[in-house]
This record gives sequence, structure tokens and C-alpha cells, in this order.
Amino acid sequence: MKRIYLVEDDPKIANLLKGYLEKYEYIVTIVEVFDKIMEEFKENDPHLVLLDINLPRYDGFYWCRKIRSISNCPIVFLSARDSGMDQVMAMENGGDDYITKPFDFDVIQAKIKSIIRRIYGEYAVTRQVDFIEINQFTLHLTSMEMAFQDSVVALTKNEFILLKEFVEHENQVLSRTHLLEILWDDEHFVDDNTLSVNITRIRKKLEDIGIKSCIQTVRGAGYKFVNTWSSTL
Repeated sequence: MKRIYLVEDDPKIANLLKGYLEKYEYIVTIVEVFDKIMEEFKENDPHLVLLDINLPRYDGFYWCRKIRSISNCPIVFLSARDSGMDQVMAMENGGDDYITKPFDFDVIQAKIKSIIRRIYGEYAVTRQVDFIEINQFTLHLTSMEMAFQDSVVALTKNEFILLKEFVEHENQVLSRTHLLEILWDDEHFVDDNTLSVNITRIRKKLEDIGIKSCIQTVRGAGYKFVNTWSSTL
């Protein structure tokens, strides 16, 4: 059964839509706390998000961008705003579709079915994962950037190679020899000092975005990447 996260501030519409979609065996979770949409999104891990634009405090475009920073989950906007510019903004902020209110429940169900079939079903195309995410810390694989909350920092090639290895082996001790080997290429000689300098730079950049002491030195063994920031969120 596919999970849907419904972000709608009109309780009547939300409950009617939830009841209708559950007849088609979707598991529908309605937003509970509008200031904690990202936390609820991660907890529910939905296959699809239905997202209103006019929401308390931050609008749907904002939350779409936040979700897109950590997930490729399809997002369908539901809104009474029917201007072409709103629809353009929805797509530019990462939306997959846009349905205007008042809407026909059968149309919504058909669109959801089509998107889920395309993304997860018989027409699905394998997507290349473009990021690694650990509790709001994101390593972007194509752009070679790391992000935490609202901060983004660019990485050099060597910094990126090392940090990717750390993130992919969270809580595992990586020896200096192993790290030197993954930095080695045919064109550049890599010595022990190069490794030390790059790890120092990564630690500094992590501190600049609010993450401290996550790359820990294990004496006589190497280094370990540890989630030290969860308790501060």
C-alpha cells in the first residue's frame, strides 16, 4: 500500500480527501503540526505528497523546496489559486503536478495513480540518487556541496571524495591508508600531509554550517564519521 502525506489546512477538505483515497487502499496521513512538516515527512516517508499552497506561516512553495532538498518524492499541489504564474512557480519549486480547487476526487485519484505508476510501477525509470541525507545533513553528489538546514558549502574534489566515503561508512573506522588510497590518482601524488590538510578543511567547513566534532580521530586506527548533530535539532 502506498503512503500519501496530505498537507492541507482545511480540516473538512483534508478529511474528505483522506476518506476517499483510503477507499483505493492508500495510507493517508494528514499534517498535524504545520511548523513540523519536515519532521512529519521524514517520519511518514511517503510515496507522494499532496500539498496546498496557502498554509499557516510558510506557503506550499517553501515546503516543496524543503522536501526537494532531501527527497525526490513526487509532490502534487492542491490550490484554489488558478493563475498560470502559480502553476509555473509550483513546477519551478519542484512540484510534479498542479490541481486547482474545487477539484473532482476522481481526477485526483487518477493523477495520483498515474504518477505512482510512473515513479514506482510498471513505467518506472531508475533514478540516479543525487544526494546522501543523514538527519538534515545532505551531501549533494553532482554539485559537490554539503548542506545543513539553510546553509550550503562547496567542497573541493578531494574534500568531496573523503566526505562521501565518511558518509557512506557512518560509524565505521576508516584507516588513513584506506583514505589515502581513495584520494590517489594517476596524475597527483598524495601524501599523508595532504590527507591531514583535507580532513582539517572538511572539519572547518562542517563547523561553519553548524556541525561539530563529527569526524573523530580514532588513535592508532584512523577516523570515524559520527552523527553528533541530531541532539541539537
